[in-house]
Amino acid sequence: MKEKNFQTEFKEKNKIHGVFELKLCKGTSIAFSSVAKHQREALLQARGEGLYHKIADSPVSWGNRRFTAKKPFDCFFIKVPAYVVIMFYTPRKKKDVYYIPIERFLVTEKRVARKSLIEELCSEISDFEVSFLKKS
Repeated sequence: MKEKNFQTEFKEKNKIHGVFELKLCKGTSIAFSSVAKHQREALLQARGEGLYHKIADSPVSWGNRRFTAKKPFDCFFIKVPAYVVIMFYTPRKKKDVYYIPIERFLVTEKRVARKSLIEELCSEISDFEVSFLKKS
């Protein structure tokens, strides 16, 4: 599984409103540093004073023709809950997903002696815990 697969599954199964930074963990821990500075800042903005974002006008080429891809609208301003969402993945066994509020993620990073999060700690600090089960 790759993070893009997690994104697809998250899109289908997520029922929580907010903004999300998705992280996939295939081992026993995930480094706090995997959430980059600019991602932390954007999540904090969305949760706090609000986040403005202009959707880029993306050119698309088809042969020798160029045009701008359709977009739903020009920009948005949001003020919503913000989460670091971590999936602990074991092939053919489990996909456990933890929604950790960005503020709690940052406080935990400063509070613990570790440089990474283990699944047990994610379970303790998350607002929501979901198992993404395989489709039957």
